[in-house]
Amino acid sequence: MEPTIFHQLITPVLAFALSFLFALGGVGSAVALVPALSWLGLPLMIAKPTGLLVNTLSMTGASVSNIRAKRLDFRLGIPIIISSFLLAPLGAWSTQLLPQRVLLAAFTLFLVFSGIMLIFFRAAKYTHQYRDDRPLVAPILIGAGAGYLSGLLGVGGGGVISPLLITLGFNPKKVAVITAFVVPFSSLSGLVTYLAMGHANMLLMIPAALAAYIGGSLGTKVMQARLKPSTVKKFLGILLLLLALKMGLQLLN
Repeated sequence: MEPTIFHQLITPVLAFALSFLFALGGVGSAVALVPALSWLGLPLMIAKPTGLLVNTLSMTGASVSNIRAKRLDFRLGIPIIISSFLLAPLGAWSTQLLPQRVLLAAFTLFLVFSGIMLIFFRAAKYTHQYRDDRPLVAPILIGAGAGYLSGLLGVGGGGVISPLLITLGFNPKKVAVITAFVVPFSSLSGLVTYLAMGHANMLLMIPAALAAYIGGSLGTKVMQARLKPSTVKKFLGILLLLLALKMGLQLLN
């Protein structure tokens, strides 16, 4: 099924709104955008590359800013980037082998995980657990898992990288910068694979990505000026759980 005029019109609006909302909590919007588009009747194989392009464009700006400010720990981030970049195409390619119901089930579980993390996970309690070492095995495995999920679900993988690195004892502020740096690479790698497989619609994706970039930029400014990300994250977590419920109901039909 090709995108309809309705999809062409609603996707940029939805991308802008979700990017604005999720930027208020400092979170990428693709995790909500992809299931929302699926709910509106857009095939997952088109919705996922749209989410990956949104992630690539929106998170690249944040990464450039972090690099200029010298906030990025390259030695810790590079192993995650490499493994996620290499595994994202495998995740994207494997979607051709998995039944639709399996993909919906995987997405539902990921939404539940992401929603619970946003509501209950508190990075602040790990604030004083600063690790100065740069291990290789754990970051590589985390990057590989996040990259595979990024390609498989079209969500970027940041929702996996951040909590795992924080629970390993790394500074949450450093982790946020690393996550913002990794996501564009894994998203771009998965996106190129979807393009090569012929499952992307650029007329749909480009307006959505531009709208998401504007919405995310505005949301970041509002968040920095007026809101506490921790408060907004609870609302976003509830939103993701509702999307998980909706997607789960699709499995029963």
